[in-house]
Amino acid sequence: MRLTKYTDLALRAVMRLAVVDDGELLTTREIAEAMRVPYTHMAKAIAHLKRLGVVEARRGRNGGLALTGTGRHAGVGRLVRALEGNREVVMCDGDDPCPLAGGCRLRRALHEAQEAFYASLDRLAVQDLVASPTGRVLLSLSVPHD
Repeated sequence: MRLTKYTDLALRAVMRLAVVDDGELLTTREIAEAMRVPYTHMAKAIAHLKRLGVVEARRGRNGGLALTGTGRHAGVGRLVRALEGNREVVMCDGDDPCPLAGGCRLRRALHEAQEAFYASLDRLAVQDLVASPTGRVLLSLSVPHD
């Protein structure tokens, strides 16, 4: 199964936020620049993570983003499901429906494979993703300077 770039960006943002020191806040722009992605794309992913209760934003001069307790211990499978939405691996219906839709076993097999993929991610929490050596790599990411 292939994840969308949107989900990839959101997971990278969560991972980066998971390794900051207590009390340290990052901005969306800092995360986007460290990950070398457009700010607008990262801003959309961060907004979704806020709606999911994974990230909180603190306003003001010393404001920024932090993971919530829920975000730090969130299951990766749950996050991916929420970010990807309820998409099927193949589209059998729609404007140009598949002629096999009435008797095809492939759709069900692919759905079961998708659920197995998510189930394997369910065993991981965000904190598992940033264990050594990944955490050190995330901390070494800095904003590129010209």
